[in-house]
Amino acid sequence: MVVGRTGRRSGSPDTRGAILDAARQAFAERGFDRASMRAIATTAGVDPSLIHHYFGTKEQLFQAALEFPMNPQELLPQALSGDPDQVGERLLAAGLAVWDSPAGVAGAALMRSAMSSEWSAALLREFVTTQVLRRVLVSLGIDRSPEADLRAALVASQIAGLIMTRYLLKLEPLASAPREVIITAVAPTIQRYLTGPIA
Repeated sequence: MVVGRTGRRSGSPDTRGAILDAARQAFAERGFDRASMRAIATTAGVDPSLIHHYFGTKEQLFQAALEFPMNPQELLPQALSGDPDQVGERLLAAGLAVWDSPAGVAGAALMRSAMSSEWSAALLREFVTTQVLRRVLVSLGIDRSPEADLRAALVASQIAGLIMTRYLLKLEPLASAPREVIITAVAPTIQRYLTGPIA
């Protein structure tokens, strides 16, 4: 007779996968803010300390669960430092640099998954909202303004549309246009969505 295991899992090869599965479920269902590390550990059947051992912070666990090809904590500080009136340009330049790199292949796969799966879309939406756009709004001091959510959504729509047409649909001449041409054309719109009039 085979007796099933009881209690919490140890640090077995399956532990990391169990944590990621539990994290994806929690982030998709409850969002980043309301998903707790303790609840994720309980669902995975592990001690919470193992999550920190494998992934570090909650933000790092979220990034691993989503398999996002770039770390906003590394990318955004440089884009957000300097003249606030040029943050749209720096933000777009940083984003295009990621998508034009080998990481763009993983990003494209993630976008395609989000287009075909509500579960994947929920994870990506939560990531973009809490890990990217929220940081941008806070850095500009507009996170508590009445139109903050609208500004964030407009920025996301502009960048997501650009990603879709340039990297997934490969619509010409946008697909092969030099990065500088795209930045010159699109960055002013992103800047207006962030700090300009939108009424």
